[in-house]
Amino acid sequence: MKWLLQMLTWWNGQTLNTRFHTWRHGELVGHDEFDNSYYRTRGGALDPALGFERRWVIYAGTSEGSMTPTGWYGWLHHTTDTPPTKEDYQRHAWEAPYVPNMTGTPQAYRPAGSILASGKRPHSSGDYDAWTPGS
Repeated sequence: MKWLLQMLTWWNGQTLNTRFHTWRHGELVGHDEFDNSYYRTRGGALDPALGFERRWVIYAGTSEGSMTPTGWYGWLHHTTDTPPTKEDYQRHAWEAPYVPNMTGTPQAYRPAGSILASGKRPHSSGDYDAWTPGS
C-alpha cells in the first residue's frame, strides 16, 4: 500500500522520483522531533543552476510545511549553514510550540466578524461612515 501511495500521491511522504533522487544525490543531515528527514546535496556540492547547495525535507507523514521546526526551517532556507544536529540548538522561551495548520477544518481560526464565526461583527470605531449610493 505504501508503494502505491508513493506512485500516485505527492502529499504522503515522498514519491518514487524523490526517493530515487534522494538515494542518488542526497546526504542525510538529520531528523527532527516529528521524524522528518533532512537532506542536502551529497558532499555539499553547489547546484550549477542555483549557485548554492540544494537542501530538502522528506516528511514522515503528510507533507505539511508547518511541520518544519524553527531550527530546521532556518537551515532549509539557508539562513544558517549549520543544521540543528551539528549545534546545540535550544528552543527559545518565546517560541510557540507546534500547532498544526487547521485551515479548511472546523477547528480553523475564525476571528470576530468572520461570516463563519458565531456571534456578531464588532462595531467599527473611529471616523468610519458607511457609503450609500447617490450621496
